[in-house]
Order: sequence, then structure tokens, then C-alpha cells
Amino acid sequence: MSDEISAQQKFNCPSCGAEATWDPAKQSLVCGYCGTIAPMQPPDSPTTGIEHDLVAALNAIGDDQRGWDTERISVKCQSCQAITVFEPTRAAQRCDFCGSAAIIPVDEQMRPIRPESLLEFKLAEAAVRDAIRAWYGTRWFAPNNLRTRALTDTVTGIYIPYWTFDSQASADWTAMSGDYYYEDESYTDSNGNRQTRSERKIHWYPTSGHLDHFFDDELVPATRGVEVSLLRKVEPFPTTSDLKPYDPGFLSGWTVEQYQIDLISAAQKAREIIEGKTQQLCSQQVPGDTHRDLNVSADFSQQTFKHVLVPVWLLAYTYGSQSYQVVVNGYTGAIAGRHPKSWVKILLLVLAILALVCTVLFSFNRSRKPADINSKETPQRLLDLNFTH
Repeated sequence: MSDEISAQQKFNCPSCGAEATWDPAKQSLVCGYCGTIAPMQPPDSPTTGIEHDLVAALNAIGDDQRGWDTERISVKCQSCQAITVFEPTRAAQRCDFCGSAAIIPVDEQMRPIRPESLLEFKLAEAAVRDAIRAWYGTRWFAPNNLRTRALTDTVTGIYIPYWTFDSQASADWTAMSGDYYYEDESYTDSNGNRQTRSERKIHWYPTSGHLDHFFDDELVPATRGVEVSLLRKVEPFPTTSDLKPYDPGFLSGWTVEQYQIDLISAAQKAREIIEGKTQQLCSQQVPGDTHRDLNVSADFSQQTFKHVLVPVWLLAYTYGSQSYQVVVNGYTGAIAGRHPKSWVKILLLVLAILALVCTVLFSFNRSRKPADINSKETPQRLLDLNFTH
């Protein structure tokens, strides 16, 4: 643990002096020894939602903006590469993200940029377990023993790092717009008959326009431990309206993941996202039924960022030789995950489909009219009669 983190702040119970931890169900610090509830006191100078100039930040981040403002220990998983940050009183034995036992201490050479705001946990662990159990109940292809086997592992509450970016886009675009019109044309069908059909054609013409759009809080996850595709499914995290000023008390008793996607890499990713969305918005402005050759020239200004923590409940488990994750948004309750699939259930489904197809074909053959069958046999019967006479 680096000596540079100066504050060694603990949150003691006002009644008995034992250490209190943040309870999402009560939205307060709660003593695990005597049960005393101590509501969080808002800071004197709230910093919720402050946007930092991106260009200035890329040049320099002050030392007073780094560290966790309380004593923390960091370990890195050699399997998934996640850096987990937790209180010194806890002994880490396995990675909270993938379950691997291959974890090593991390000596912070450069303290991370401290988050200025966060979303606190709203969902308690009991409610999350019920939600995961219900989610598994809707996974028809999951093995039957998965519900109990997976839930025997610990559901972990983790604060996940995010970067958010704002930017003002000003773009000029040009394109070829196309309007549909239809003309009748004649053709010869397979029987040699002349037919008429309506053929769609396109009238092309040049167009141009301008777009002004402000992108507010484009999210870039900075995690290595949680699958980003799963996080995207449980978004959004309300990082514009519901943020609280960062206070170490919110982290008391909880695990935090340190960002491994730094500000520079996150800014590049955000720029790619914003440029792609700018292209889409310009595309929507192009008149006509269709278009081609869209060319966008964009300038971006007022670029700012925030570093925030968002709450996630994570279930990481191993089934067979594979690792799986289930992610629950700790604020909204949205859930997404991966699970193994039972080959027995898949085989039964395939057999059921084949049986249904065979039944339909058999019913179709049985329902054919006798007249249809007799009509095919009549020429042969007449031929037999001629030979007899």
C-alpha cells in the first residue's frame, strides 16, 4: 500500500465505537455490532456533477485530486487483470470478478484520480439474490441445478469506475439524397405470357446541411473486471441527476475497482462514440427516402469530463470449466448475465421440433382428398383395361 494516501479514515459507531459500514437498504452507515444507524452528513462544499475541462486535465492533474481519501489496499487479479480496492481489515483470497485465486498486491506507483461523485447503492443484497433467482428462472436452457449451485457463491457489491464526457458538436454535412418513384414495365413470365409490373427507381440529387448538438454524459466504463457488454445492458446509470458528492463513508464495507482505462484512453473512446453518434444524427437530417455518399466535417468544443463510481452487484461463478458473470445495476435493479446451456434441453428442443414437423407432414398426407389420388391413378387403370380387352 502506498504511503501517499494520507487519510486513514474509519467510520466509528457513535454509540459503541465499532466500525460502521454503508447499508443501501437504510441509506445510512450502520454499526454491525450494536445496530446503531448513523445518517451520512453532506460535505460542506458539495462537488456533485462538476465538469472538468478535458484539455486542461490531460495536461495536468493535481496531487490533491488523487487517492481514495482513506486507507485502502489494492490487489490485481492475474486472470482477468482487474484491480480491486478494499479496506485493510479484509483479507482477499479470491478475485471478486472471476473467482481466481491468483491475486497479488499492487504497489501504487501513481495514485488514481479520485472520483468526485458517485451513485450510492439502493438495492440490498437480499433483494438482489431474489432478482437473480427470478432471472435464472426465465433461462429455459440453463441446467436445472444452476439456480442453487450458482447462488451458493457470494454476491458481491462493487463500485465500478466510469468516465463521463460532454462535448459540443458542430458539423457540416453533404450527401446525395434519393427519392423513390415507380415505373410500369412489361415482361414475359415463365409460361410465355406478357405481364406488367411496377419497378422502383431512385432519383438522386445533392443535399447539404448543418448540425449543432450537445452530448451530455457519454459513459465510458473503466473496468477490466466486469464484461462491458453486460454493463451496457444494465445501463443507464443516472450520472447527471442522482450523483452524490464523493465521501469515503459510502465506500465503507464495500469493494471498489480501480480504473485501468485511464483518462487519455477513455477520452479517445468517448471521441469515437461521439463521432459515430454525430454521423448518425447527420444521417437523420438528410432528406429523401434514402441517401448515399454522406460526408461529415465536425468540430468539437466544450469538452469536459467527470470520474464517477457506480454501484454494481456482481455474481461470478464457475460451471464446469467456464466462468460466468451476472451483473445487477445497484441503483435501478436492471440485470444481465451469462449462463451455461444444457445440451440435454437443447437436444430435447430439437427432437420436439422434428417431431412437430413429422406430425404436420403426416397429417397433411392423411388429409389429401381421394379424388386427388384417384386422378393420378386413372391413366394407368385405363391403360390396364385396354390391354385386357
